[in-house]
Amino acid sequence: MDGVIDATAMVRSGDAALSRLLAAEPGRVVGLVGPAGFGLTRLGLSMLAHPAAAGQVAVIDVRGWMSPEAAWEVGVAPERLVVVRCSDRLLWPKVVAALVEGIPAIYAEVPAGIDDSTLRRLGALTRSRRAALLLRPLRGGLPSGLAHLHLDARKVAWSGVEQGHGRLSRRRLFLLARGRATRGIEQTVEVEDDGTHAVRVVSGLAVAPAGRAAG
Repeated sequence: MDGVIDATAMVRSGDAALSRLLAAEPGRVVGLVGPAGFGLTRLGLSMLAHPAAAGQVAVIDVRGWMSPEAAWEVGVAPERLVVVRCSDRLLWPKVVAALVEGIPAIYAEVPAGIDDSTLRRLGALTRSRRAALLLRPLRGGLPSGLAHLHLDARKVAWSGVEQGHGRLSRRRLFLLARGRATRGIEQTVEVEDDGTHAVRVVSGLAVAPAGRAAG
């Protein structure tokens, strides 16, 4: 009927748009910034699931404790996954560049001490090779304007534990999304993780119009 708004369709459309926002896209850099323990690694691996359906994806493990099973759990097939362990700060940029040259999507932990100019060069290479590069700094942040989408972890909430006991069943992560991907509008995005499946978007809220897109 003309003039009737389907609220359910609007919600579904909004969820779909948010899911597209949290996607590893060709030629794009995504920044995943926040404290350890907030679930950013699982979020990053979940973002590799879609490109892994079509081709190879890679993970650069700086800390030496990345389990391939974590990627398998969120939908990355074992035969599509390459895990590269690289804790050498001087070698790390060369490893990232080599993978960007040949693999469509990469999740990379960023060791402390990588300078902004190196990250910007890798960003330019990512765009020219039409790769998707997800960067997870282990300390600090990323240079302004580098990331097409910048996701800043702000809060995490656990459920399943009541009165000091019980089983942790679900984690909700609240992110501030900004950058060119959000068209200059900062958004609070809530994602949910049950520990066994890919992280899924729960909701999103535009919180502040920005005068210019920020990375």
